[in-house]
Amino acid sequence: MELSRNARKVLRARYLLKDEHGEPTETPGEMMRRVAHHIAQAEADYGGDAGLWEELFYGLLTSLKFLPNSPALMNAGKAMGQLAACFVLPVEDSMASIFGTLKNAAGILQSGGGTGFSFSHLRPRSDLVRSTMGVASGPVSFMKIYNTATDVIKQGGARRGANMGILRVDHPDILDFIKAKRAAGELANFNISVAVTDSFIEALEKGGRYSLVNPRTKAPVKEVSAAAVFDEIVSCAWETGDPGLIFIDVINRYNPTPRLGRIESTNPCGEQPLLPNEACVLGSLNLSKYVQDVGPLQPASNDGSKAKNSKNKNKNKKTSGGKPGLDFAALSADVRTAVRFLDNAIDVNSYPMAEIEAMHKGNRKVGLGVMGWADLLVLLGIQYDSQEAFSLAEEVMGFINDEAHKASAALAAERGAFPNFEGSIWDRPGAKPLRNATLTTIAPTGTISIIADCSSGIEPIFKIAFKRLVLDSELFDVNKYFVGMAKARGFYSDELMQEVIKKGSLRGIKDVPRDVKKLFRTAHEIAPEGHIEMQAAFQKHTDNAVSKTINLPRNSTRKDVAKAYLLAYHKGCKGITVFRYGTKRKGTLVRLTELTNLADLVD
Repeated sequence: MELSRNARKVLRARYLLKDEHGEPTETPGEMMRRVAHHIAQAEADYGGDAGLWEELFYGLLTSLKFLPNSPALMNAGKAMGQLAACFVLPVEDSMASIFGTLKNAAGILQSGGGTGFSFSHLRPRSDLVRSTMGVASGPVSFMKIYNTATDVIKQGGARRGANMGILRVDHPDILDFIKAKRAAGELANFNISVAVTDSFIEALEKGGRYSLVNPRTKAPVKEVSAAAVFDEIVSCAWETGDPGLIFIDVINRYNPTPRLGRIESTNPCGEQPLLPNEACVLGSLNLSKYVQDVGPLQPASNDGSKAKNSKNKNKNKKTSGGKPGLDFAALSADVRTAVRFLDNAIDVNSYPMAEIEAMHKGNRKVGLGVMGWADLLVLLGIQYDSQEAFSLAEEVMGFINDEAHKASAALAAERGAFPNFEGSIWDRPGAKPLRNATLTTIAPTGTISIIADCSSGIEPIFKIAFKRLVLDSELFDVNKYFVGMAKARGFYSDELMQEVIKKGSLRGIKDVPRDVKKLFRTAHEIAPEGHIEMQAAFQKHTDNAVSKTINLPRNSTRKDVAKAYLLAYHKGCKGITVFRYGTKRKGTLVRLTELTNLADLVD
C-alpha cells in the first residue's frame, strides 16, 4: 500500500487502533486486514468462504481502489463495532421523544456516525402546551439543545459531531429556522436545510402565496408570500452558506419503500435520505485508479521525478465500456466486490438501537459511490465543466449503478431479497429481486479521499495548493497531477510553484500553458451552472442523493444564489448546498499564502 504523507497522518490521528497512551498498535496494512477480516465473517451466515472473501476485500482495500465510510475503518473488529455513517432519528412532538432521541443521537455520534433530524413535527413557538397550559418554545430552541450536547461529543474520539436539521417550508416557524445560523457560532454542529415542496416551487414561480400549517393541529395558520420566504432563504445562504434545500417531494418520488412511510430527513451532508430510525453504510470507488495509459499526465512519483509511462502503448485502446482510457472491466469486478462488502457490513454491524437494526436489516440500504472524479478528468484530459465531462459522468455512474444492481440481484439469488422487498418500487412483474433497497450514493469522502490520495467525491479541484484543517492538524496539499504535468512538459520551476501556492489557482500565471489552465480550473473558477450540471448528471444514475457543494465566487449576488437553487430543482437534483467564497461559515480547506518546505510537498 503506497500511502501519501497526509494519508499516514490522518490514519495515525483517526483510524489506527491505539493503546492507553494514544500510540498506534497497528499499521495501516494491519488496519485494512482488521476491516477485511471482520466484514468477511458475514460469509459464514450464508455458507460462503470467509477466508476467500477476506483476501478479496483486503486486496481491494489495500489497492486504495475502494474504501468504506470512516466508522467501518475505525470500528470494524472493535467492541463497539458500529460501522454505518448515516442515520436519521425521529423527533416527535413530546418531551419524551425530543430527549429520548437526543440520548440515542449521543451514542451514534460517539460511534462515528452522523445524525439527521426533521424537526417538522414539533409545534411552533408560542403554541399551546396543554399539559402545563404554557407555550411552546419551538423547533429552533430544541435544535440549540441538540447543538450544545453535540459540542461536547467527539465522534469515536476522532470526529467532531455532525448533524442535519431539517424543517418543512410550510412550518409556522420557518423564518426563525432559516435565520437560525445567521449569528456567528450559532448551531455550529448543524447543517440546516429547508424541506421544499413541489407546491412551494409552483407558488414561487407563479408569484403566489402558500399556507403555513401547524403540525399539532394540521390546520393552516396563515398564508405567506412564497417569494418573501424564498428571498429570506437566499439572503441567509448568501451570507452564511445555510440553509441548503432538500427537495422533499422529489426525494419521496424515489423512496424505495413507500409503504413504510415518507422520508423526512437526510444524513448531515445530504446525500443519504432515510426513513426515521434508518441507517446506511457507504463506500466509495477511487475512479482515478481505473484510468489506463495516462502517459505524461501521470503525477510525480515519490522522489519528485516524472512517473514512468504505462507499458501499454495503445493510446486508443477501448475497454469493455467503450471509453478510451477507462478500464470498465476492472471497474465492474470491483463494483461487485464492493457491493458484497457493504452488504456484509450490515450483518456484522453492532447497532446502537434495536429499532435501527430492524430498519437497516429490513431494507438493507447501502450506498456505493465514487471519489477521484476530478483526478479522472485530468488524467483523461477533459475539462471539468464541459459537455464531455457531463456526458462521461452519466456514462460512468450509469455503468456503476447498473453493475451494482446486478450484483445486488445476484446476492438476492444467493441470500434472499431484502425483507421489505414486497411492495417496494423494485417489486415489479418480471423484475429480479434485489438484496438492497438502495445501492448507490455520492458522498463527500472528506477523509477517506485523503487516505486514497485522490480528489474528494465528485468535486472539482479546490485549489492547486491548499491546507486542510483536520481536527487539530494542518495537512498541506499540492496537486500531484499538476506537478507531474509541469515536469513532463518542461514548465516546472520552484518559482512557478511558489506563485501557484500563493494564488491557489493558475489564473494569471503566464508560464502555464492555456490548455493546462483549463484542465486545472478550480472550484471557484467554475460557474454555478457547471457545478449543478455535474451534480444532475450523477443524480440521474444514483439511487440515493448526491453530496456536492455549489461554489460561488465572492462577488456573486443573491440573484445568483436564487438562480442556482431553482436550476438544481429543475435539473432533477434532490437537494442543493451553496457556498459563496468569503461567507461567515468557516471552511476546512484554506488557501496557502506561503510555504518554505516546497520540496516536501512536491515529492
